Order: sequence, then structure tokens, then C-alpha cells
Amino acid sequence: AGRAGLTAERFVPDAFSAEAGARLYRTGDVVRWRQDGTLEFVGRIDAQVKVRGFRIELGEVETVLRAGPAVKDAVVLAREDHPGDKRLVAYVVTEGALDVAALRAHLKQHLPEYMVPAAFVPLEALPLTSNGKVDRKALPVPEASSRTHAYEAPVTPLEEKLAGLWSEVLRVPTVGRTDNFFELGGHSLLATQLVARVRAALDVELPLRALFEAPTVAALAERLQQASTATRLPPLTPTRTEGPQPLSFAQQRLWFLDQLAPDDASYNLPVALRLSGRLDVEALRR
Repeated sequence: AGRAGLTAERFVPDAFSAEAGARLYRTGDVVRWRQDGTLEFVGRIDAQVKVRGFRIELGEVETVLRAGPAVKDAVVLAREDHPGDKRLVAYVVTEGALDVAALRAHLKQHLPEYMVPAAFVPLEALPLTSNGKVDRKALPVPEASSRTHAYEAPVTPLEEKLAGLWSEVLRVPTVGRTDNFFELGGHSLLATQLVARVRAALDVELPLRALFEAPTVAALAERLQQASTATRLPPLTPTRTEGPQPLSFAQQRLWFLDQLAPDDASYNLPVALRLSGRLDVEALRR
């Protein structure tokens, strides 16, 4: 009572009624209209989260997860235990030991990659509040590693270097030569970061798809060793220039679009650069 804003938000005009002033109550439930005319409850709209630019309905992920092999109950949260690294975490109650690989395979059959949780936490039972609902605040922080097999140490200097880079990107203490990048919590954005670090550290040209095709340290090291020397990046050599340089064709197109719509930020791309040494502010300004 007395909350006019909330009332207006929940009671919306009924576009399907011919009666003046008719209203509909917005329940917040998300349903799917089936071919037989029935409505299937999927989840709650207030459980929708945004992860890596994708809007995700947690209830939909939970519904598919509960239908997985040996799963008794499950809850999915979007956690940001490290600033800027929001990810989906699944808390699962199973009839036996948690088989992460089987659950991932089940989820990938029904959901896109960005809706598959990055980490799985086994629980004997979900914590409940006094009124019987899941106490999401009591769910534990997932462990740093989601390794589902015995640790196998890197055996070559290249594998050791790659394992160190994986550890930095994934924020896990140790990475074995047979650990899968994506099973340790990696995703497409972290894959881009890893490939960039591998290029910088090893001075090689590594396409992003190589990590998806060879997602373990050992497999990626073998891929790099088999690559020809022609894939190595050429050294950067400074050239002398006098005055402003002419725009490239791509730059000319952007300049033309800016003349049509000044101050339009549609083509702006956020980027972060890591610089070492003293910054030449004047050179940066130019």
C-alpha cells in the first residue's frame, strides 16, 4: 500500500481487453507456450542476469540442469568473485559422485555455450532459509579449480610456459598438461586474453580457433611445435614519417560516418593497453 510506482509497474494496461481501464498483473513468471496450448513454467524474470554481454534466465539453466544425469536438485548463480569476471556457477545435488563432464555435455545439447556454467559445486543438500526457500547467500564460493582428473605436471619448457599463462588468466594455482581450458572455467573472452598472452610471450601467430581445437596444455603445445616458422610474427621496425599520414580506406569510411552523425558513439570500441616504461604524454596526445 502507498507504493504507486510499484503498483504502476506490476499492474499494466490490458492490450487484449475491450474494457476501458482494464489491467493485467505482471507476475514476473517466464513461461513457454507449448504446441498443445499449455504453458510451461521456465523461471522468473527477476532471475535474469547479464554475463559477458548475454542476458541469461537462470531458471532456464536450472531446469535443463535438473534434467541432467543423476541430478536431484540444482541452483545456478551469477558470481563475480574477481572484479570484472562474472560467471555462472552451478550448485548441484546428485545421487552419486558429481560427473562434471557428463553435465557439461548434457547442457551443451540443450543450451548455447554462454549459458553453460563455468564452475560446478557439489553439495549434499541445498541450504534453505527458515521459510523453506533456497538460501542463495549461503552458497559457498567455488574452489579455484574444477579439475575432474588427477593432476599431471607439464613435462616440457613450452608446456610449463603455457601452464603459467593459463594460471594467470584463469586465476587458478596450478594447471596440468591434460587440464581442459574450458573445464577450468575458461570462456570465449578469457580465451581471447590467453591467445593474446601466448602471442606476446612466445612471439607466434596463434589463431583463436586453435585453443578451441586443442584446449589442453599438452595439445596446444604440440600444435605450436608443429607450426612452421612462417607463423612467427615479423619484428616491428620503426619508420620515419614527416607530418600527418593519409587515412586508410577503413579510416575514411569512419570519418565519413562521423560527418553524417557527429558525436555518434556507435563505432567506439573500448580498449585497454598495458604499457611499460615512462609514458610520453605528448606522443599519446598526437
